[in-house]
Amino acid sequence: MSSERPKMNTSALKWRTSSYSGSNGGECVEVAFDGDRVFIRDSKYTRNPVNDLAAQPIISMAMVEWPTFLDLVLSSNSGELSDGVSVSVNPEGGAAISDHGTTLSYTVAEWDAFVKGVAEWQFDHPRGGPPFASATTTR
Repeated sequence: MSSERPKMNTSALKWRTSSYSGSNGGECVEVAFDGDRVFIRDSKYTRNPVNDLAAQPIISMAMVEWPTFLDLVLSSNSGELSDGVSVSVNPEGGAAISDHGTTLSYTVAEWDAFVKGVAEWQFDHPRGGPPFASATTTR
């Protein structure tokens, strides 16, 4: 599998966050769906005015990997998907998502909000329809 990530303009995507992230502009995991790809970014990057938004680190994975990724998130374990995306859960409860040299790091509060949203099916289907079938997790 190629380590090249698809190049695209992600500024037009509809980004979503967990309802547990709060309404105060909290820093959080952001997810967007586009065709057969899922994109993940960290809202902390956009909140810092010195950052170049066009250079924002974004992780991309195939839609077919998304249910497996969600199962990994809910397991509270570290692991790697077949396309090279990995989740590393820290002992204190924060986590990092990595893919081909890009790493997004999340605090305990950020990761907890994301996990709670995943547990409530908030990120399962790109159009808000029925959830993906999960082979290993019943929520």
